[in-house]
Amino acid sequence: MGALLAPVDADLVRRYPGDPGTRRPVHTVYVPGDALTAGTLRSWGDRALAALDEHAPDAASFAAVLGIPGGLAEQVYTRVRAKLDREPVEDLRIDFEDGYTGGGATEDADAARAARLLAGAHRDGTAAPYTGIRAACLEAPVRDRGIRTLDIFLTGLLEHGGALPPGLVLTLPKVSYAEQVTAFVRLLEAFERTHGLQPGRIGFEIQIETSQAILAADGTATVARMIDAADGRATGLHYGTFDYSAALGVSAAHQASDHPAADHAKAVMQVAAAGTGVRVCDGSSNVLPVGTTEQVHAAWRLHYGLVRRALARAYYQGWDMHPGQLPTRYAAVYAFYRAGFAEAAGRLGGYAERAGGAVLDEPATARALASHLLRGIECGALDTAETTVACGLAPDRLRAFAAPRGGTPAR
Repeated sequence: MGALLAPVDADLVRRYPGDPGTRRPVHTVYVPGDALTAGTLRSWGDRALAALDEHAPDAASFAAVLGIPGGLAEQVYTRVRAKLDREPVEDLRIDFEDGYTGGGATEDADAARAARLLAGAHRDGTAAPYTGIRAACLEAPVRDRGIRTLDIFLTGLLEHGGALPPGLVLTLPKVSYAEQVTAFVRLLEAFERTHGLQPGRIGFEIQIETSQAILAADGTATVARMIDAADGRATGLHYGTFDYSAALGVSAAHQASDHPAADHAKAVMQVAAAGTGVRVCDGSSNVLPVGTTEQVHAAWRLHYGLVRRALARAYYQGWDMHPGQLPTRYAAVYAFYRAGFAEAAGRLGGYAERAGGAVLDEPATARALASHLLRGIECGALDTAETTVACGLAPDRLRAFAAPRGGTPAR
């Protein structure tokens, strides 16, 4: 029997290694390549704090706008302000695609400058935990331009930093065929060989923006083949709200991350990525919190609701396109984890001690409970000390229950 199933065992290990257990950013912030400066991250944090000062200067007013329960209002508001002051952006994507209008020598210069700025940010400790670029896609009209921008950026990082920085993220947009992913892998392999880097050092996200990325001409799920074609380099699947909606003919007024077409695409992405270690990221809202206080509040409520909806559907990351969206991103995330904190900690603690309770939890549920608590700690919604007290599990044991590389949680 063992010999019969040995190929299956090996294939399961290769294709479904489980979540990598690394930090998962709660968002990706997009900034055009020509707008990036050394002060961009601090500017986003300061502008987000200024928006709170002007439109929701205290916990009660902020909670009233968003509908945060009174018992969570002060906890959430205090943590949001602290986060915006300490680390306003968790994942920065320097955009050389839809959000960028350069080209030619200008784009060369902007890509080189972005590399210098990122290398400098890592030297002085001001870089976001994750940073990278989105260059043009591999479709024929812009293929050479995208490859050139990527090469200039990566080479610049090596020249100015001596090595590729930790947390480097590349985004491959507008992917329609698995063969495009294969081509990108070959491109990265060539770069690694040329510069003496460890094979597989450079990973990338696959951006899902076309209908062909979800359903191939033969009726199969293209996105599953894309993950396989990435040969272990794929780190995420990012949903492109507006390109995908337009590809399906959704009118502009109804293009949103909660449209049924969006739900279908992300559900396919989620199932294809499950167990592979590739994470699914939601898209963005184009309704920006600008203008009068009434307009800002309306945009905040929309964004907060979309983020909470995504979290409930296990899309733990999304895009933010404006500094004014940071307060509601973190408010939604923190309210989500703090609202579920006591129950998750109590159930996991009971499971660990075999104490029983009103809910009969299984090992898979214990994994989900531990993962919920760990994600809450990572993003700043929960503190390690309070989590240890609440569930009775030290961080190393909590990670063992989460079983990030697959398998059965500890008992």
